Amino acid sequence: MRHSSRRARFALVLSVMSGAPLVGASAHAELRVSPWIGEHMTVQRGRPVELSGTDTPGTLVRATLGGARAETRADTAGRWRVVLPALAAGGPFASTIEGSSRLELRDVWSGEVWIASGQSNMEFPLLRSRGGRDASADGCAGVRLFVVEHRTAEAPQSDLRGSWKPCERSSADGFSAVAFHFAREVHRALGVPIGMIQATWGGTPAEAWTPREALLSEPSLAPLVVAMDAAMNDPARRDELSRRVAAWERKNFHQDTGNRGEPLGFAQPGGGGVGWSSMDLPQLWENAGLPIDGAVWFRRDVAVPAAWVGQDLALSLGAIDDFDVTYWNGERIGATGADTPDAWSAPRRYVVPGRLVKAGRNVVAVRVFDHFGQGGFAGSPAQMAVSPAGGGAAVALAGAWSYKIERRLEPIVADFASRPTIPGPGEPTSPTVLWNAMLAPLAGLPVAGVIWYQGESNVGRADEYSTLFPTMIRAWRAAWHDPGLPFVFVQLPNYVVPGPAAPPAESSWAAMREAQAGALREPRTAMAVTLDVGEAANLHPLDKQDVGRRLALWALRMVYGKDVLASGPRFLSATRNGSSMRVCFDPASAGLDTADGAAPRGFLLAGADRSWLQADARIEGDCVVVSTPGVPDPVAVRYGWGDDPPNTLRNQADLPAAPFRTDAWPAAGP
Repeated sequence: MRHSSRRARFALVLSVMSGAPLVGASAHAELRVSPWIGEHMTVQRGRPVELSGTDTPGTLVRATLGGARAETRADTAGRWRVVLPALAAGGPFASTIEGSSRLELRDVWSGEVWIASGQSNMEFPLLRSRGGRDASADGCAGVRLFVVEHRTAEAPQSDLRGSWKPCERSSADGFSAVAFHFAREVHRALGVPIGMIQATWGGTPAEAWTPREALLSEPSLAPLVVAMDAAMNDPARRDELSRRVAAWERKNFHQDTGNRGEPLGFAQPGGGGVGWSSMDLPQLWENAGLPIDGAVWFRRDVAVPAAWVGQDLALSLGAIDDFDVTYWNGERIGATGADTPDAWSAPRRYVVPGRLVKAGRNVVAVRVFDHFGQGGFAGSPAQMAVSPAGGGAAVALAGAWSYKIERRLEPIVADFASRPTIPGPGEPTSPTVLWNAMLAPLAGLPVAGVIWYQGESNVGRADEYSTLFPTMIRAWRAAWHDPGLPFVFVQLPNYVVPGPAAPPAESSWAAMREAQAGALREPRTAMAVTLDVGEAANLHPLDKQDVGRRLALWALRMVYGKDVLASGPRFLSATRNGSSMRVCFDPASAGLDTADGAAPRGFLLAGADRSWLQADARIEGDCVVVSTPGVPDPVAVRYGWGDDPPNTLRNQADLPAAPFRTDAWPAAGP
């Protein structure tokens, strides 16, 4: 990434483009700051604090923070920047910024700031994860949250959108579950404030998060950029790709064949016949014991005050996974369908026309269609409410709703690795576009490190990823001017790829995990192994607490020097002993055990014919002896190799062994 000056590296200027509200400023003020700078923010302890923004050219700008003061003048372009001394961990501090107007910022903290980035499993919100509702209720004092809004860009930007929030239930429920649990673990261990910056986008490949110059510098990666440039300038090619995407979605997703419930009266007060059950909302219906895809109707009564009669109302339902049609007293008032990007995570906000509003009992009904994965209401309880459109007290809608299944479909498992993409600056899967819009504005901001969970969208391209992932890490470090920027990442969990089963030990997911592990050759990197916490048929496993905890263990050990065991058994060597292989592990990470107390499962043996067989195994100290009568002359061993392989080996700290192999034979399936 190119930056012309220190100001460009560090300044997070949003100016008028941000549209961000200003604390304590008049409507005519010229003073602007980035969303990064605001109440509830956390700054990296022990590092100089830079505040920047815009004001009328030539204006004297004074800033204070924690008793320190600095001043400057806005340059001819209106930009200003001040640097204040580093703060020790603690808070809250107050800050003032005075120029053509005055801003007063309260609840500013100094502590550890981490970036959490990647695709959908990092984006997966706390409320939708296992135990997430209880986790947010338990609280997360000492943690502050910042979500970078989804944006794409053709070239690196200097501005972004987002805002800091205290970690309270209303903000935590929609925040990254992995980042939440990571932050809480680190906060508990260090006792200092933690700031988490979430920059994520579901379904996106690593190249979307990598600077253009970095991709072009690698001969094997440059074609990614060349192909995007060619497609952008070839309308016929883009049309063909659009047709291929549509065909892929028709093949891989359930299609909504029509609304059968509306003519049957499902939206009408008292209509729809018998067979309605009760479900507490918001929640995904799988969590309520409804393991299906398809169409489900939800309905509940709303007691409307007489003063609301004839007024337009604002109806908020939070995010609904995937699509919905919403009714008030039997009449459609809004819908969100496949034409809405990331419809599954888009908060639903609809206007109820005043002519439909009556005093007393009203009925809101929602038809939800889930075309793959999980379905239902994915927002927070606070998001489910109705109130006068002009403002005022709201009636809460969280709680018991009636529901009825219109169309029951078997859960589908989509093969996202085969999904075509349409390159271009507006397509979030295109090379560089997310780096440009969501990370380049943060480059240079003092942070403690990065946690990363991504790779699903690159499965099937493991050879490419083995170059792409380290290239991305090095490019981020270059942009931050920190060659040792800590980078802790998640190795992909177990998952069954749709379609015919691959031959034993042949798996594109296993090859991808190996490519991820290859990045450990880069300094100051660490990998959280999650092969044991996935769900065979769910691309988005619900256990995010273990993922966050394992990332936190590595951060505590590698970054903060804590004496904690962060790794499961680490493969050390494998030697043949007659008809068996003796596989030994690093004593520092061993203390071998199994998840179920039985003999280890998940080992494969092969002879010179390269035919793999499941093998028996037994623990002997820090080694495992592996054998099977079917391979009397073993030459190679693999462990945990496959899409969803057996994998019971772990250490006495209950951390799993990473998958590994001793051969260099082609490993990825077709």
